[in-house]
Amino acid sequence: MISLAHAQAAAAATPGFEQFLPLIIIFVLFWFMLIRPQMKRAKEQKKMLTELAKGDEVVTTSGQVGKVVKFGEQYVSLEIADGVITHVQKQSVQTLLPKGTIKGL
Repeated sequence: MISLAHAQAAAAATPGFEQFLPLIIIFVLFWFMLIRPQMKRAKEQKKMLTELAKGDEVVTTSGQVGKVVKFGEQYVSLEIADGVITHVQKQSVQTLLPKGTIKGL
């Protein structure tokens, strides 16, 4: 009759650098494609808000276009039309426009 062959016990695999390489590559790609650009954008936004001055033309996150009339630590007063002033949070200012953009609208 045929005798049964028994397999030899497999050696225990030790985790090595090769097993973690795909995870490291995914993390590096995640860093360069998502985290780093977001940090760069946040840094530029913060710089723009600190350099904000009276008379600058801006766009808010809600889409309002206006000229900065007055600003404080938390809020900015925007003139969106002649004599119409709105108050928005400073963080809602999204884009700084070139001078004279509002007149062209």
